[in-house]
Amino acid sequence: MKKYYSIVKNYYAKIHSFLNKKDVIFVIYFKLMKEIIAENYSIFFNNDGYDSLSNHLKTCNYSKIFIHLDTNTNIKCLSVLLSKIKISHFETIISNDGENNKNIESCIHLWEKLSVLGADRKSLIINLGGGVVGDIGGFIASTFKRGLDYINIPTTLLSMVDASIGGKTGIDLGVLKNQIGSFYDPKMVIIDSVYLKTLHKSEIYSGYAEIFKHSLISDLELFNKLCSLPNSDIIYNDQVIKQSIEIKNKIVLIDKKENKERKALNFGHTLGHAIESFLLKSKKRLLHGEAIGIGMVLGSYISHKLLDFPLTSLDLIKNHINSKYK
Repeated sequence: MKKYYSIVKNYYAKIHSFLNKKDVIFVIYFKLMKEIIAENYSIFFNNDGYDSLSNHLKTCNYSKIFIHLDTNTNIKCLSVLLSKIKISHFETIISNDGENNKNIESCIHLWEKLSVLGADRKSLIINLGGGVVGDIGGFIASTFKRGLDYINIPTTLLSMVDASIGGKTGIDLGVLKNQIGSFYDPKMVIIDSVYLKTLHKSEIYSGYAEIFKHSLISDLELFNKLCSLPNSDIIYNDQVIKQSIEIKNKIVLIDKKENKERKALNFGHTLGHAIESFLLKSKKRLLHGEAIGIGMVLGSYISHKLLDFPLTSLDLIKNHINSKYK
């Protein structure tokens, strides 16, 4: 398996060099910890996060607090958050759920709502939701009044291990994903697996694709764990979630603005985004992770055809993804 890990790492670097004329070389080590330190913020887990949030709110004395939700998390997750922490005065701002609402129209709606509710530069936005809520909310925070503080509390596995980490915010331009955005870090991220209980199984496996991607690009230990654990142990495993987050955070610390090493996180995304965008307005729409899973298989196939990526390794990736997305 060590040989396989080395092959995947080396050949993915080769395909990126072939396509982008840049090498992808980095080494990631995982260290289990309660708190993960990012560049300008911390990533907390479960109750530690709510304790830190309480202290943050007391220290910063925000003029107004806005909880940004979508139509689903407003029903399923807001009550969970309020049972964990007391926020005496807040307003809710709500987006429509789904990738097809990650657009400038949603931003205009939220900017206008913030303006009407009297938001100023000393206001705080708490994003409680999946990747779309975090992407829009972070972008809204980065632009309104030239920048408000915001906090991410992701409620989907996909947003926990990917979208909420790294400071990327943004919206789509028509069917083109993430064309407008900014690099703008949150004040903190709180990961609480209790929210995963609100999700359909398909949403869980959408997030799993990003965990599997992290294992392929950088972590043999995680890859072995994913291949050995039964499905039920993987999807609600806090240690797996932490390990995946740590991988992404380490890469972002090396290359925040995606000039070199961070490009490895795009494994599966070039073709995956194209497929996802093409189907965005169709009845056969794919979840993000499903599209990325297909993208990883296609990327590995291209590597096999152009750069002699071993067929056995391609089959291993393809078979593992097929086993999760039948």
